[in-house]
Amino acid sequence: MKSKVIIGIDLAGKPENPTGWALWKNKRVITSLLHSDYEILERISHSKPSIIAIDAPLHLPRKGTLRKADKEMIRHGYRVFPPVLPAMKKLTIRAEKLTEQIVKKGYRVIEVHPTSTRKALSMPIKDWRKIQTVLTNIGLEGDTEVRTLTSHEIDAITAALTAYLYTQNRTEAWGDEEEGYIIVPKRQDWRTLRI
Repeated sequence: MKSKVIIGIDLAGKPENPTGWALWKNKRVITSLLHSDYEILERISHSKPSIIAIDAPLHLPRKGTLRKADKEMIRHGYRVFPPVLPAMKKLTIRAEKLTEQIVKKGYRVIEVHPTSTRKALSMPIKDWRKIQTVLTNIGLEGDTEVRTLTSHEIDAITAALTAYLYTQNRTEAWGDEEEGYIIVPKRQDWRTLRI
């Protein structure tokens, strides 16, 4: 994985709202906020990632309010919102369309849930400053060291961290082929994690 590029995306439900973007290469992370699908797709094409982790449901349930992945997440103590809630549905539809275009370009996409990643790694859940400190402590360099990041950028880095662990077989997948999987790290304390 030395020189491979990983991308983490904290997707917003609407293009007017900021989408968190994290590009991870070696231990270096560069983050920013993007808006349109075009912008996101352009950045992906330019970066040529080996894997992309998106924080958003990538599929709607075939029936009912929850997918198998959502039910399994809840059963394992991870709190996720039903993809059919109005705001979530808008996000899911955007994520589905975007993923379709990304996959057409030949890239691999996984669905992640940064809050659950942090829970699995015993990290602070929503204290953004502390989370940023943890990300630096596990060995990440770049934007985590030089400025205060937004919550969207931190979620995007957490998404990329999940993809990094996924490439090392240190994750679990909840769900099925039909409605998709959510990737979560195997439970461990972040203090034992070194990038």
